[in-house]
Amino acid sequence: MSEMQSLAKDTAIYGLSSIIGKFLNYLLVPLYTYALARTADYGIVTNIYAWTALLLVILTYGMETGFFRFANREDYDAGTIYKTAYITLLVSSALFTLLVVLFHQPIANVLGYPDHAEFVEMMFATVAIDAFACIPFAYLRYKKRPYVFAGLKLLFVILNIAFNLLFLVVLGKNDVFYVFLSNVLATTIQTICLLPFTMPKGGQFDWSILKAMLRYSLPLLVLGVAGIMNQTLDRILFPYLYPYDDAQAQLGIYGACFKVAMVMMMFTQAFRYAYEPFVFAKHKDHQSIESYADAMKYYIIFSYLIMLGVVFYLDIFRYIVASSYWEGLKIVPVVLWTYIFQGIYFNLSFWYKLTDETKWGAYFSLIGLIITFALQVVGVPRIGYWASCGSSLVCYFCIMLLSYFIGQKKAPIPYDLKCIGQYTVLTLGLLSVYYALRYYYISNMWLLMAIGTVLLGVYLFVLTRKDFPLSQLVNRKSLNRK
Repeated sequence: MSEMQSLAKDTAIYGLSSIIGKFLNYLLVPLYTYALARTADYGIVTNIYAWTALLLVILTYGMETGFFRFANREDYDAGTIYKTAYITLLVSSALFTLLVVLFHQPIANVLGYPDHAEFVEMMFATVAIDAFACIPFAYLRYKKRPYVFAGLKLLFVILNIAFNLLFLVVLGKNDVFYVFLSNVLATTIQTICLLPFTMPKGGQFDWSILKAMLRYSLPLLVLGVAGIMNQTLDRILFPYLYPYDDAQAQLGIYGACFKVAMVMMMFTQAFRYAYEPFVFAKHKDHQSIESYADAMKYYIIFSYLIMLGVVFYLDIFRYIVASSYWEGLKIVPVVLWTYIFQGIYFNLSFWYKLTDETKWGAYFSLIGLIITFALQVVGVPRIGYWASCGSSLVCYFCIMLLSYFIGQKKAPIPYDLKCIGQYTVLTLGLLSVYYALRYYYISNMWLLMAIGTVLLGVYLFVLTRKDFPLSQLVNRKSLNRK
């Protein structure tokens, strides 16, 4: 029991720090869109951060997972495993940084920033530091030090926001350079604070162990690259595919409006941290597949609720970004559906993880990557960022279906398709009513939000009558008081 309580406490700390960190970082979106001089400036931020996300996966090359795998094996010394991984990531990150310093101008030319090589130099050096730091952070988790882990993660977020406010607001430096400089400074300070807690104190570097770790970890690199490219390829390819001079401006609008929909990502992540442990605990005396089915059902129910809330109150959410970005807000519902399909896909991944057939995860990611790439190459030159968000939607919808149908053959899970279908029909019906009124009959913002509130109330009414009866909640509270 004490072990389970410790696990629950650690999970809550990791989860809460992640959610708070993402929320605080989310607050940078309005700062950037209001403070930066042009939408094209935010396009540069969007594009380079997409590159850094991809590079981070490449530069860690699966070693974080490899560290956990080998450090928990009884036939290996954990200190030697950590020191080997630590030195390996330190050397590879240092070599990458050296290459960036030596060839930053040619790299900047290829990426489309010949006049701003300093952007590439700063951010690529920063991602090298992050890649190295992944092993020390993994070590903190291995040593069960969640408070130190969470504190250092939040330290970066707070420092990053503070430096951005200093440069962009206090000093009035409304230039992209200072966005990247803030990240460099925050990352460097965080890493300096991290090192005293994580310096290797035992073990030794072992070539044979490194070879074994690389054999295990490098195949994960393929899966990791395919997975991250499914999420970032739209922002990486856009400047190369969009044929007009305002490519960076259009990318900035797309990136900012995409961030508006990230409310869904934050709430769904909070749901996974908060509700899934409850579902699994509820069914601790039953077969686990019932818990997986329940987790899926409630994930979808609450995702639909969040989506309806964002869509019905989009006239308020739009103030997250400056008015020069509002032309792109029509993509927000598409992005919300993409996040829902992505979440369902990740929930479906239980089957191949439980059966040790993780190769299917690689297959699905590669199929998704092909779909994303093909649709963007064909669509972006014609319809701009609509093809970018549409390709992500189609990608996750397809691999979601593939994972479901193959999973039901390999390891059947009794998902409540009838209930899920009913909520899907209800959600689509409410959205149809809202959009019909919005685009054909009503233009007043306040009246539309009032109608949205009524429609959201309908969803909540069905939810509380069907799956969360208020009478049961009241009875449970009464019993707890007794």
